[in-house]
Amino acid sequence: MPPRRRDDRMPHRINNRITAKVVRVVGDNVEPQVMSISEAIRLADEMELDLVEISPKADPPVCKIIDYRKFLYQQKKKQKEMKAKATKVVVKEIRFGPNTDDHDYNFKLKHAIKFLEDGAKVKAYVFFKGRSILFKEKGEILLLRLAQDVEDYSIVEQMPKLEGKRMTITLSPKKKK
Repeated sequence: MPPRRRDDRMPHRINNRITAKVVRVVGDNVEPQVMSISEAIRLADEMELDLVEISPKADPPVCKIIDYRKFLYQQKKKQKEMKAKATKVVVKEIRFGPNTDDHDYNFKLKHAIKFLEDGAKVKAYVFFKGRSILFKEKGEILLLRLAQDVEDYSIVEQMPKLEGKRMTITLSPKKKK
């Protein structure tokens, strides 16, 4: 008989689904001890709780006497809190041409500063159309000028780099003190 696959909806084996003959039983109001699976299930039934296999690879496997639904609820709650605490990195892009005028540059500079103050990374790039690739020095100068103008708000994560028809620079916000 092939080994039983775990049900995806139930990440732990509970009660009669536990396959071990002998288990180590732990839990609230339970003295940790090694006993047969039938005794452990009977003990859990007397307490009107579930026997849940917590550590199946241990020798003998560790089972805990708990309310399984409450256990799952608490696990979901912990995962939700961890997900809420995780920082989400936002990357904003700003596009320049190799011959960007001062007015347009200043307009995009204000946006870059606002993005960095809001905590987003900024990926600025110069896009070269057709033969404008001949002006790649202008593009590099423009991106380095941007990096210098926002140095109070950001750290250069990646220096200007030419990738195909794009020259990009990545700026990440400075940590607030």
